[in-house]
Amino acid sequence: MSDSRAYSLSHYTKKIERQTKVIFFLTTLIVSFLLVYFLRDPSFNPTQDYTLFLLFFAIGLWITEAIPPFAVGILIIGFLVFTMGSNPDIDVKQYVQTWSDGVIWLFLGGFFLAEAMHKTQLDVSLLKFVLPKLGSNSRNVLLGLMMVTAVLSMLMSNTATTSMILGAITPLILTLGNKAPLVRALIIGVPAAASLGGMGTIIGSAPNAIAVGALESVGITISFIEWMIIGLPAAAVLVFCFYKMLVHRYKLKTEIISLDFLAVNSATSSTDGEEENIKRNIVIVVLIGTLLLWLTSQWTGIPVAVVSGIPIILLTMLGIIDSKDVRKLPWDTLMLVAGGLSLGLAIQEQGIAQYFIQSIEHFNLNYYVLIIIFGYASVVFSNFMSNTAATTILVPLGISLVSLISVANVAFLPIVIGLAASCALFLPVSTPPNAVAFSLGVVDQKEFFPGGLLIALIGPAVIISFTLLILNLLNLG
Repeated sequence: MSDSRAYSLSHYTKKIERQTKVIFFLTTLIVSFLLVYFLRDPSFNPTQDYTLFLLFFAIGLWITEAIPPFAVGILIIGFLVFTMGSNPDIDVKQYVQTWSDGVIWLFLGGFFLAEAMHKTQLDVSLLKFVLPKLGSNSRNVLLGLMMVTAVLSMLMSNTATTSMILGAITPLILTLGNKAPLVRALIIGVPAAASLGGMGTIIGSAPNAIAVGALESVGITISFIEWMIIGLPAAAVLVFCFYKMLVHRYKLKTEIISLDFLAVNSATSSTDGEEENIKRNIVIVVLIGTLLLWLTSQWTGIPVAVVSGIPIILLTMLGIIDSKDVRKLPWDTLMLVAGGLSLGLAIQEQGIAQYFIQSIEHFNLNYYVLIIIFGYASVVFSNFMSNTAATTILVPLGISLVSLISVANVAFLPIVIGLAASCALFLPVSTPPNAVAFSLGVVDQKEFFPGGLLIALIGPAVIISFTLLILNLLNLG
C-alpha cells in the first residue's frame, strides 16, 4: 500500500514538473516574440529579427530550464540553419562548423585525458600523494583537499572532480559526523575549489572556451599557456581567500585529523596487477606529453586543437579508453559550447550586438567602468543560469563594445567575462559542483551564501586586476 502511494506521489510530482516546463517553454516563446516586436530596430531585416528572437528565446530557456541547457545549444544551431539556410547572402555553414571548432577539439582531448585519469585512478593517487605531505591538522586537510580539487578541475570536469573528491572523503564524513565543522567546511569548500580552479586552463571550464573561441573569431588567439598565466594566479588567490573564509566561519582549529580514510579508499579501489600499472604509466606519459605540447604550442607552432588529437588517438588505440568510456563522456557540454559559439557568431554577424552597444553608447561610460559592470554582470547572470550561457550572451556584446572604443587590449573584456563566470557560487543550483555537494544533505542552502557573496564581491576585482596586469606585460590583444 505504501509503495503504491509512493509511486502515485512520484508520478504526480513528475507530471507537475512536465506541465511546469511546458508552461515555462510557452511563456518564454510568447515573451520572446513580444520583446522582438517592441525592441527591434525599424531597419532590421527578417534575418536580424530571427537572430534577436533566438537570443531572447535562448536566454529565457536557459533561465527557466524548460529544456536542458545542452538542448538549447542544439536548438540554436538548428534554428539558425532553418531560418537562414535559404538566404544566398549568408554562409549558413559557419553556424554548423562550430562543432569542429578548435575549442571543441581542445575540450574533447581534455575529456579523454580526464576519463583516463579517472579510470586508472590517477586522480585518487594525486589525493593520496599530496594530502599526507601537508599535515593532518584540520586546516591543512581542508587546504590540501581544496588544492587537489582545484588542480584536478583544471583538467577534468568540475562536476566529476567534485564527485570524486567527495566520494573519496566519505569515510571521513562518516567518522566525524555531519555536524563536524571540518565536514561542513569540506562540503562547501570542495565544490568552490572545483569551480574556481577551472579558471586556470582553457579546458577547465566551458566559459573559458567560449571566450577564447569568440576572440579567435575576430582574429585574436590566446594560447594555452597565456590563458594559464592569466587564470592560474586569479584562481589561486580566490581559492585561498575562500579557504580562509571557511577557517574563520567554521572556527577550524589545529586538531589532528586521522588520514585513515585514504587507506579505506585505497582498500576499496586499489588497482593491483601489472597490466593496470602499465595502463597508469601510459596515461601519465600521454598526460605529460599533451600538457607540454599544449603549453609550448606558441613556440612549436602546433595548434592546441591538433595536440588534442594525441590523447584521443593514443588512449583509444592502446585500449585505455573503450567504447563504453567514450559514451560516458560529457557530450552535452560540447553541444552547449558549440551552440553558444554559434549564437555568439550570429549575434556579431547580424549586428545584434552592435545594436545593443549603440543603445548604451550615449551614456559615455568609461571603458574600465564597463569592464567592472560586465565582470559583475557575468557573476550575477551565472548565479541564475548556466555560466556557459551567461558567457555566450555577454562575450559578443563585449567584443562589439571594444570595436566601438579605442582600447589597447581587445582581449581584456572577453577574458574577464569568461573568468568571472566561474565566480557564481551563491546558490546550490548556481553550479553543478554546488548541486552535487548540496545533494549529500549535509549542509543547508544558506551555508553557501557567505562564501558565494565573498567571491561575488572580490572575484571580479581580483580577475580584472590580474588580467589587466598580465595582458599589459604580455602585450596581448
